[in-house]
Amino acid sequence: MELAFERRGSGPPLVLLHGIGHHWQAWEPVIDLLAASRDVIAVDFPGFGASPPLPPGVPYNAETLTDAVESFCARLGVREPHVAGNSLGGYVALTLAARGAVRSATALSPAGFWAGAEPTLARAILRSMRGLTRTLPPGRTDALARSAVGRALSVGLIVARPSRMSPEAVIAGGQALRDAVGFDETLAAFSWIAPPGRPKAPITIAWGERDRLLLRRQAVRAARWSEQRVKLLRGCGHVPMSDDPELVARVLLEGSSH
Repeated sequence: MELAFERRGSGPPLVLLHGIGHHWQAWEPVIDLLAASRDVIAVDFPGFGASPPLPPGVPYNAETLTDAVESFCARLGVREPHVAGNSLGGYVALTLAARGAVRSATALSPAGFWAGAEPTLARAILRSMRGLTRTLPPGRTDALARSAVGRALSVGLIVARPSRMSPEAVIAGGQALRDAVGFDETLAAFSWIAPPGRPKAPITIAWGERDRLLLRRQAVRAARWSEQRVKLLRGCGHVPMSDDPELVARVLLEGSSH
């Protein structure tokens, strides 16, 4: 299967992986900053964005999505790229590092370091956000995105600074969430804990200081698992790329400098 992607720049390849319900455009605020020194490849997971769904009978879970990314890189002829991911994409990035399939992995607020009721809370928030995109008429959705208050209501749970997102980005993100055919099954699989196996490549983990979806205390567990200090993205939420593009780009460039 072919996956939708955007490719810019030159240098060592850096593959970018979005979170659940999102699309490659989530990385738009940082792509050009990265492309000055990296061959940046931002990809849509199967069943998300403009990518087709997984074949019938193939379940949506961390393993199959990781398989899809690994196969995608092989088809492009990109061997052992650097990889960076956010949320679900962060978990997949760390799984690729555990497989030894990448040169380095950077994970921004990766899934899998929750405990107790935290995954249930995350599922509830994500399910409610998707429900909102499916119940509001398009005209109302557009009007919300074009006001500061509306952007805060629409994306305030996943970004710390909604005013920094353009109305067009909010509208496109809502459409991606609404139309993601892989969303429900992937969300139902949100029960895994910590990436399988120890990393066989250098990794970097960073966490949004103001993450309201995967709470900041999960960074402590990620630090214990990785046996290294987790970077704190000050002033950033769960999807930090629009909150502080320069900071996120700097973390990704440092992480992919190995």
